[in-house]
Amino acid sequence: MDAGPAAVIGRQRPVAVQQHGRHSVMEEEMGKHVAVAGATGAVGEVMRKVLIERNFPIASIKLLASQRSAGKKVTFGDDEVEVELLRPDAFEGVEIALFSIPTEVSRQIAPEAAKRGCVVIDNSNAFRMDPGTPLVVPEVNPEKVAEHQGIIANPNCSTIQMVVALKPLHDAARIKRVVVSTYQAVAGAGHRQIVELREQARRLLAGEESPPRYFPYQIAFNLIPQIDVFQPDGYTLEETKMVNETKKILDPDIDVTATCVRVPVFYGHSEAVNIETERKLSAEHARGLLADAPGVVLLDDPDQQRYPMPLKAAGHDETFVGRVREDTTVANGLNLWVVSDSLRKGAATNAVQIAELLL
Repeated sequence: MDAGPAAVIGRQRPVAVQQHGRHSVMEEEMGKHVAVAGATGAVGEVMRKVLIERNFPIASIKLLASQRSAGKKVTFGDDEVEVELLRPDAFEGVEIALFSIPTEVSRQIAPEAAKRGCVVIDNSNAFRMDPGTPLVVPEVNPEKVAEHQGIIANPNCSTIQMVVALKPLHDAARIKRVVVSTYQAVAGAGHRQIVELREQARRLLAGEESPPRYFPYQIAFNLIPQIDVFQPDGYTLEETKMVNETKKILDPDIDVTATCVRVPVFYGHSEAVNIETERKLSAEHARGLLADAPGVVLLDDPDQQRYPMPLKAAGHDETFVGRVREDTTVANGLNLWVVSDSLRKGAATNAVQIAELLL
């Protein structure tokens, strides 16, 4: 898909690639010593790609993972780098670390990395609602990066794409309430779930049984209205994240309610978003605001059947918005359809953009 003229936050100029011993690393005068924790996972793999694609200035790179992956060699650009064991002393000399590791591991390791002078950009849920930790989407609240005390939280994937789309509308008309239903791809759950959907679909189409392994129910040709664990109030943790994170990032006075559903799509989360604003915002005005918003690509031409789809958003960093129309049941309501690649803008790219702001 042609991403169009959407602004991209914080791109860096190209850097030279030089040979240093067995591996080539990117180096420039202001190059940073960087680590990727969870480098062999689904998000970590994309983090490695995005660092190269965006020409992030790197003086040295460490790729870290659990005991299961330590010692393996994985690609970084044109080179192979040996994966090291994730442990506190691995962050000696590291300036910026991108984390994509389980929440409980982040809680233990991130403070240790910060003690060693490293700024951690954490993709887990460990620190997102910590009052002392900035929760950042560069197109929405880049100024919050300056408030970090060694750790910056990367928001939930479904929250990121929604607030990118809502930011220009909120600035123009003040959003009072958001009702969102998400249709989330299996890539957001990890590598094993991607494989499960692929194998399950193949077996079922061949007339074979394929019981679920990593999802609670069959995901192929099915929808599962549960992402993460249920809370006492009946909402899932994923739904609670969307509520709390949107308030922290965009505006604590916004009322948010969410329903999150796993769908049999490999890459790309989709969201049906209904908003109510304080001031009237026509669909035409909203389209103009979205067309000019950083990180947004407006695809909204019903006559030509042009609208966002996960099939087309996969592999791109932008948030795609379409189906913009007025909600006729309230005075100041709008409906939007929002799609983005959950591994890229929903995780890896947003983290690298935060790292660019640190530069």
